Amino acid sequence: MNFLPNAELHYVDVAEAAGSSIDSDSAIVDTQGYEGCVFITPIVDSADTGVATLTIEQNIANSASGMAALAGAVAVATSAADDDLNSKLLIVDVHKPRERYLRSNITSATANIAFGDTIAILYGAHKMPVAQLAAEVAASAVVASPAES
Repeated sequence: MNFLPNAELHYVDVAEAAGSSIDSDSAIVDTQGYEGCVFITPIVDSADTGVATLTIEQNIANSASGMAALAGAVAVATSAADDDLNSKLLIVDVHKPRERYLRSNITSATANIAFGDTIAILYGAHKMPVAQLAAEVAASAVVASPAES
């Protein structure tokens, strides 16, 4: 069973240059027709004592107004030395959200953190196969037991 026909990928937030007070909200993801959504944000640079946080928020409406953080839907990493969090990921998986619309929020505190682009993956599609959205995916390929080229 391949991954792509069973999930929908969304590019939801751009990379953030190093800062100690970043507060960036992603685009909103509509979870209707899916069991859940995983948000993935890479940490690309970290300074000693920097705190990187990925929080997921929800809303009944497709609106930034009224978004509320979900209990426990937070990934937090604190840098114990310069660059120790570089190339690591913050990941939050929300299974069966109570409200239809989700978004992520990334923050940094205390010392500089730089983030890469945030990706959201909707999974557990109620209708398969899932077609990737042309607005989100420039090209994709699905293969099973491929021979060498």
